[in-house]
Amino acid sequence: MLIQTVTTDSRPRHPEKAHKPDNPIQQKPAWIRVKAPTSATYHETLKIIRENNLRTVCEEAACPNIGECWSKKHATMMIMGAVCTRACTFCNVATGKPGVLDALEPTNVGAAVARLGLEHVVITSVDRDDLADGGAGHFAAVIQAIRAATPNTTIEVLTPDFLHKAGAEEVVVAAKPDVFNHNLETVPRLYASVRPGARYFNSLRLLDRVKQLDPAMFTKSGIMVGLGESRGEVLQIMDDLRAADVDFLTIGQYLQPTPKHHVVDRFVTPDEFKSLVSIAYSKGFLMVSASPLTRSSYHAGEDFARLRAARDAKLLPVEGNTQRYISLGRSTA
Repeated sequence: MLIQTVTTDSRPRHPEKAHKPDNPIQQKPAWIRVKAPTSATYHETLKIIRENNLRTVCEEAACPNIGECWSKKHATMMIMGAVCTRACTFCNVATGKPGVLDALEPTNVGAAVARLGLEHVVITSVDRDDLADGGAGHFAAVIQAIRAATPNTTIEVLTPDFLHKAGAEEVVVAAKPDVFNHNLETVPRLYASVRPGARYFNSLRLLDRVKQLDPAMFTKSGIMVGLGESRGEVLQIMDDLRAADVDFLTIGQYLQPTPKHHVVDRFVTPDEFKSLVSIAYSKGFLMVSASPLTRSSYHAGEDFARLRAARDAKLLPVEGNTQRYISLGRSTA
């Protein structure tokens, strides 16, 4: 809620929204309701997170899937603090002036990943516009620490847009995550009201640049629906992402965190999500996850295995006995 404080001090969680009019929160349809977390494994996961002084986007963004995921010891680590320099109207992560980076955080993340026994981990962060590199070096340090602690764990990063941070994506790509994810979040028309600190085409260029730097690296992006977008605009985003050779698309229902956040325009039905899945696959995505409860890191481990299998199935040897392959319009030697 708006009055919830960020830490033990009295800072409001969303000071920039304090004077905005309330948008009543609509009752969720039956297909979106989830059970409260109660399992012993959930509490074990919580204990490991707390003992390593870590944050998770599962908690900070009030993810509806936290009970299911934590009951499987799947937690998405949120690095670089719990305070974001942006003020997106859909997001429940606190807004304000962040503190200094925790030099021990990479080691603590690596230790937590090892204790949780994760085969696949997702690392995300708040936006850190206050840092010269947007936090790219910290992402790289976390990736390296995970590799040292548990070499067989595959790593997915969900990064900020690194707006005006020249060379930031090169630093993250050089650290060799298995998946580079950056979410477009919504359609270009709604950026001013939903994601005012970002630029749609900057985010697209970021994803395209990652593929230019490392064509073998999987790229991923996601959007929310129910913010007021049209179906045609969603299909245009698919085309834009395919033009950037993005491999994996996620689409989920926007859920309003508090009365001060962006209003839910409508609840998209499960049948509409199924239709979007079919269309997205027809446009050439290797992997698509679209449902009311889909989030960027939801079932990320299982989806990564399917993503890798889908690429292997599409790789076709050419030119006789050479080791050159053509996949999805790009060639790699």
